[in-house]
Amino acid sequence: MTDNLDIISKIKDLKKQGKVIAFTNGCFDLLHKGHIHLLLQSKKICDHLIVGLNSDMSIKKIKGDNRPIENEEKRFKNLVSLGCVDDIIIFSETTPLNVIKDIVPDILIKGRDYKKEEIVGSNVVMKNGGKVILIDLIPNISTTQLIKEFDS
Repeated sequence: MTDNLDIISKIKDLKKQGKVIAFTNGCFDLLHKGHIHLLLQSKKICDHLIVGLNSDMSIKKIKGDNRPIENEEKRFKNLVSLGCVDDIIIFSETTPLNVIKDIVPDILIKGRDYKKEEIVGSNVVMKNGGKVILIDLIPNISTTQLIKEFDS
């Protein structure tokens, strides 16, 4: 796993080279075809895709003590194995706002289940000339749903 400060420095260099930097984030607990779809579509619209990955502690704060199912090291390795993710920044806060402020991506990407104005960091990106893009989701796919199906 790469140090977050090294990634931030690398992003600054890539921006100087005119590379388009995109950022998306999530827990990516039990990586599923919905996650993979989002990441593959995201990579198509940028030169360098960064994923903000919620730490185990962050997920517990958001989703409760029974989550995550897979620890952050496993989730990190799963994302790396896809080949479409260029860098991963693990964050411990409940939102990636500080990461977004640090890297100021050209494009902020989320699933279409969000509204642009509700996306954490959208104001930072747009204020700096970037854009927010919403990716269509694969219906009825989520980690929470997979857990419910497994438990029933």
